[in-house]
Amino acid sequence: MNDSYLYKYPPLKSGILLKRYKRFLADIQLDTGEVITAHCANTGPMIGVCEVGSRVQVSHSDNPKRKLAHSWEMIELGEKQKVWVGINTGLPNKIVKIALENNLIAELAGQYDTVKSEVKFGHDQKSRIDFVLTGNDHQKPIYLEVKNTTLTHDNVALFPDTETTRGQKHLKELIALTDEAIPVMLYFINRSDCDFFAPGRKYDPKYGELFDEAREKGVKILPCRFDVSPEGVKYLGLATICN
Repeated sequence: MNDSYLYKYPPLKSGILLKRYKRFLADIQLDTGEVITAHCANTGPMIGVCEVGSRVQVSHSDNPKRKLAHSWEMIELGEKQKVWVGINTGLPNKIVKIALENNLIAELAGQYDTVKSEVKFGHDQKSRIDFVLTGNDHQKPIYLEVKNTTLTHDNVALFPDTETTRGQKHLKELIALTDEAIPVMLYFINRSDCDFFAPGRKYDPKYGELFDEAREKGVKILPCRFDVSPEGVKYLGLATICN
């Protein structure tokens, strides 16, 4: 790619987070003094990334069909060293697709020619995988699932931040694919201040057990680090996996 940014944000408005409520809503005071209610795409507990009084950035949409014109995009955290953390969970899959189409993830580059999104699979075709990457007849397809990751402890990114039966199901499905495909779990670390990654065993012990089983049985784990700023998102490479 000619630009180091995988994704560039539209013009953003800066403000201060007043409160987040009903999962989907966030009240924000813009620098102009205006108080708006923005859509919050992240429906999880958002542990550590929902600090009232922190600086945030929102985007604006002119779509008349939207109930809320603004979307909460990121929050600035940290006492000594500030870091922007991506909040909009609608973006990681879009950004990963761009990275895949441009062969920017070195651990997968050269192993596929085609990138397909939201592919049905399984015996009943009722499951969906975020991406299926295919090459020639001699190459196994790559089945890739993406998980947005914002929780941290020191400089370790953690997933999940709550019990997730859906996340457990995805790990089980990837484990079941090891004979016929190359299963990949990609953790989208939506902040640049984490050099390490580990499963959030404290928040979901069962997920931690399945994570260990997945690694043991050949599921490829890719904890991908991203730099987030009001200008855009850059790929930084992999974090080191630790227990």
